[in-house]
Amino acid sequence: MSHLLVIEDDAEIGELLRSSLALHGHTVHWERTGRGGLDRASADIDLVLLDLGLPDLDGLEVCRQLRLVLPTTVIVMLTARAREMDVVVGLEVGADDYLVKPVPLAELVARVRAHLRRTEPTKTPATHSVGDLTVSVESRRAVVGGVELALRPREFDLLARLIVEPGSAVSRETLMSEVWDQHWYGSTKTLDVHVAALRRKLAETGRAVPQIMTVRGHGYRLEAP
Repeated sequence: MSHLLVIEDDAEIGELLRSSLALHGHTVHWERTGRGGLDRASADIDLVLLDLGLPDLDGLEVCRQLRLVLPTTVIVMLTARAREMDVVVGLEVGADDYLVKPVPLAELVARVRAHLRRTEPTKTPATHSVGDLTVSVESRRAVVGGVELALRPREFDLLARLIVEPGSAVSRETLMSEVWDQHWYGSTKTLDVHVAALRRKLAETGRAVPQIMTVRGHGYRLEAP
């Protein structure tokens, strides 16, 4: 059973999310303030649904603090802020996904299910190495020179997908389908933000690690050092 944390100040929306997600078999903890959400955040939380328009703290700051205490937990922003820049900023401060209100309940439930499914350990052990980088799909660890990289859930999934076919170009559509959701539609800006974060984290190791190359008009390719 998955444990979800909903941080939403609107009573009607919060109760709708709580009851609907509970009906789908999740244990739902609902907090109406950013501070309450931060106080409730703990290792048993599998996914956070975070509204940005909170009465006490800005949702972006809540996301930053959540990412510090829950480095591997999926964070999905749920907000009325629809500008592309808002999406980019939200993803850059630590969110794994960004849904704009009003969002159909069926889509939200499906997106939650997709995120949770991708965080489950795989039953098929698989380890891939390129240069000094080793990615273990079974343990969900990416290690460079004996040091584990601190990757967010979708960052790890993206790297794990690219390292399966080093040197091969993988289309944006394939990455969005396999790393996020096969029914994904709309902006793929989230992919670009996650690629940028991965590039930065790999470069910061200072080791012989592969580079994520842009294949113009197509997607990305993991290139051996």
